[in-house]
Amino acid sequence: MIKVLTKWFIKDSDNTADKTVRQNYCIFGGVLGAICNLFLFALKLVIGTLMNSIAVTSDAFNNLSDMGSCLVAIIGAKMSTRLPDREHPFGHGRIEYISSLIVSFIIMLVGFELLKTSADKMLHPEQLNFSAVMIMILIASLSVKLWMFFCYNFIAKKINSTVMKATARDSINDVISTSAVIISAIAGYFLPFSIDGIVGIVVAAYIMYGGLNLAKETIDILLGQPPSDEVTESLKNILMEKDEIVGIHDLIIHDYGPGRVFASVHAEVPDDSDIIHIHEIIDDAEREILTGTGIQTVIHMDPVSVNNEYVNGIKQSVLQCVRSVEQDADIHDFRITDGENHINVIFDVVIKSTHSPSEIKKITEKINSEIRALDKRYNPVITADEFFNE
Repeated sequence: MIKVLTKWFIKDSDNTADKTVRQNYCIFGGVLGAICNLFLFALKLVIGTLMNSIAVTSDAFNNLSDMGSCLVAIIGAKMSTRLPDREHPFGHGRIEYISSLIVSFIIMLVGFELLKTSADKMLHPEQLNFSAVMIMILIASLSVKLWMFFCYNFIAKKINSTVMKATARDSINDVISTSAVIISAIAGYFLPFSIDGIVGIVVAAYIMYGGLNLAKETIDILLGQPPSDEVTESLKNILMEKDEIVGIHDLIIHDYGPGRVFASVHAEVPDDSDIIHIHEIIDDAEREILTGTGIQTVIHMDPVSVNNEYVNGIKQSVLQCVRSVEQDADIHDFRITDGENHINVIFDVVIKSTHSPSEIKKITEKINSEIRALDKRYNPVITADEFFNE
C-alpha cells in the first residue's frame, strides 16, 4: 500500500537522487506519521482516562511525542534542501541529522515526564476500570503502528534517511510498549494488586533508552565516522581498476548530509610514470566515483617505487618486521634514501587495532628496533599513521 501511496503523492517517486523528490518523501512520511500519531494519541488518552490507567495514558503521550517528531522531520526536510550560501558552502544537509537529534531529545523528555507520573502512580495505586472492548481497541491500534513502521522503513531505505530510520525504530518500539501496556492491564484485572505504575515505569524507561540510543547514533554521525565497508569497497574497486594505481590509503569521508558527501584518498602510483598521463587517470577516477557513488573525491598522488627490485626487497623485509610486532599492521608511502653508511628507511605504519597513544609509541619503538636488527645501516623514519579505513 505504501508504494501505491508514494506513487500517488510524490511526483517522479523513483528518482530518489533528486533533492526535491527526497524532500517530498520526508514530508510525506512526516505528514502520514503526524496524522496517525494524533489519532492514536486521542484514542489512547480517552481509553487511559476511562480505564484510569497511567500505563495507557503514558503510551498515549508517547504517540503525542511521535507526532512532534514527525513535525520536526517535515521542517528538517524543508530546511535541509536549502542551497549552499556564503556561511554554509557545503549546503544545509546536516539539518536532517540535527532534526534526528531533536527527535531524540523529545523522546527522552517525554519518557522522563512519564517516569515521574508512573512513579507517583506506583506510590499511590488506583484500581483499573477494566474493559475488554477497550483492550481490543488497543490491540487494534498495534496494527496501525506496525503499518507505520513498514511505511517509515520503506521510505528510509528508499532515500537513505536518518530521520525516517529513527521514526521507523520508534514505531516498532511503540508496538512493544503498547503490548506491555495491554499485558499489564489484563494481568492487573486478575491480580490482587495493581502493576500499572510498575509497567508505566518500564515503558517510560524503554522510551528514554530508545531516545538515548538515537541521540548517540546521530551524534556519532555529526562528529564523523569512518567510511563503511560498502563505501570503501566501492571506491577501492573503482580506483584499483586503474592499472596505474597500485594501492590506496588514508581514505577519509566527510558527510555534510545525504547527497553531500566528500572524500579524500591517497593513491599510490609508480614514481617513474608520466605525470600528465597519471593526472588524466586520477581525473577519470574522480569522475567515475562521482557518477557511481555520488561522492565528490579529491585524490592525492603518492609516488612509490614499483619496478626497483632493491627497494621492493627492503620493503618486504620491513613489512615482515612490522607484522612480527603487530600482526594486522600495514605500511605505505615507503621509500629510502641510500647512503654509503646509512640507509634512511622512510614509511608510514598503520596500526589497525585500538591502542592508546602510549601503546602506539611502544609498538613503533619495537618496530624501529626490529628494523635496525636487520641491518645496522638502516635508520628507520616511521610515522604512526591514523587508521581511517584503508
